[in-house]
Amino acid sequence: MPQMSLSTARVVDPVLTTIARGYKNADMVGPALFPTVPVVQRGGKIIQFSKEAFRTYNTGRVPGSATKRVQFGYASTSYALESHSLEGVVPFELMEDVAVAPGIDLGAASIATVQDIIALRLEKAQATLATTAGSYAAANKTTLSGTSQWSDYSGTSDPAKDVETAKEAVRAAIGRRPNTVVMGAVVWSKLVQHPKVLDRIKYTGRDRATTDLIAALFGVSQVLIGDAVAATDADVISDVWGKFVVVAFTELGSVRDRGRPSYGYTYQLNNYPIVEQPYQDRNAKSWIYPVTDEVAPVLAGAEAGYLISAAVA
Repeated sequence: MPQMSLSTARVVDPVLTTIARGYKNADMVGPALFPTVPVVQRGGKIIQFSKEAFRTYNTGRVPGSATKRVQFGYASTSYALESHSLEGVVPFELMEDVAVAPGIDLGAASIATVQDIIALRLEKAQATLATTAGSYAAANKTTLSGTSQWSDYSGTSDPAKDVETAKEAVRAAIGRRPNTVVMGAVVWSKLVQHPKVLDRIKYTGRDRATTDLIAALFGVSQVLIGDAVAATDADVISDVWGKFVVVAFTELGSVRDRGRPSYGYTYQLNNYPIVEQPYQDRNAKSWIYPVTDEVAPVLAGAEAGYLISAAVA
């Protein structure tokens, strides 16, 4: 009987638990512009107060005259959640193969991957809402071109000035200055090399701009970089946030304080997303791991934001 060799016997290569090659997207920045609001129903109404506090009233009163009154009004806007589900599939054979390598949990890995995919879908939906120029009034958007683009270092482009223009447009519309700037990764890569930015930070002791330094330069609470990428079925990869910059005031507010003039929200069913009970598909000889989310991002107030399109070439 011939001796069995490695070439004739099936050998399961141990899976390295400390080294694994894979693809995982960057942290999502969409929630900064569209903070999550838990809701208990899949559809409903949101109270929205109007701008009475901006108006000036003649509050003067002479003795014996009637005191003037003001009634604060509100309207309700509707929301409707969308259901998104995806199932991870792990064949029985793979389960058996990794059983020889302690510490491997393909079920948990499958769930994590599905959650990442669902999160990317939400990030892309948020980015699409934020970067659609038609959603903004003329005073709350601009498209840069030629020497005005931040990738032009000839001396005419000025990122800080552009952001200041955006901040003033938002303040004029809602009475508050923006607190958040989100930009695409390619925009950030050009911004940190801009001569005017480097000149402003040269006395800070840093040789490269950081998001904290740029936030201080722009006068906002946070600057976030949209590093996430998305691939088509043909594996063509593109940046989710493109060449855009969004400057916005975003903050949750309660009914007690009459809310906040926030830019956007993400309405999400309470306690979602959920990982459902895994089940076996005997026909496919696989374990199935379902994940479901009930969610809907909305651009609640475009006047609380400012869109800079084509920020770089």
